[in-house]
Amino acid sequence: MTRTKYQETLGILKNDIIQMGKLSQDAIHNSIAALKNLDIELAESVIEGDEIIDDYERNIEASVSQLIALQSPIAGDMRFVTSCLKIAIDLERMADLATDIAKNTTKIEGNHIKPLIDIPKMAEIAENMLEQVMTAFANNDVKLAESVAKLDDEIDRTFYEVWKELISMMAQDETIINNASHLLFVIRYLERIGDHACNVCESVVYIASGKREDLN
Repeated sequence: MTRTKYQETLGILKNDIIQMGKLSQDAIHNSIAALKNLDIELAESVIEGDEIIDDYERNIEASVSQLIALQSPIAGDMRFVTSCLKIAIDLERMADLATDIAKNTTKIEGNHIKPLIDIPKMAEIAENMLEQVMTAFANNDVKLAESVAKLDDEIDRTFYEVWKELISMMAQDETIINNASHLLFVIRYLERIGDHACNVCESVVYIASGKREDLN
């Protein structure tokens, strides 16, 4: 592999990560839209689309293995290449969690037990985190990555507030337990999406600075 081809391969790898990030963000957005509107068709499209994101992860893993085996990248390039694999794993997990949200949507019976206000807000923060951290990745922006990670605190706070509310509602009315339990799973999935976004922030900081920071 010539030096020019090597640089082109690194560029393709970077673009694949960015595209995978967009697909994962779309999966989160659509899964919550499906939940809010109880749109089973949209939920099923999220579930079906997860395979495309899985393919991205497999292709990125193959590219990383090839680069390491054939080029033995050093210093900044090695940080970039290995971190791309880690980011791809986090993006794939975020998409899996969006798929889990869609699957829970298909199991809800009848109407929602309460207007969905806080859950879409959690999802909006998670989407925003993912969008901004992918910008930080594209631009090697350490400060942006660090600031994005702080948004996870708001997701955590909302998680505990909604969790307490749902548990209280279930205690007062046993007939809502089935639907409430699905919403409990949803808020847990969103909380974990925020954690994975923080992981990506840490990878961006590592790529740009060589420092490993605990941002979660």
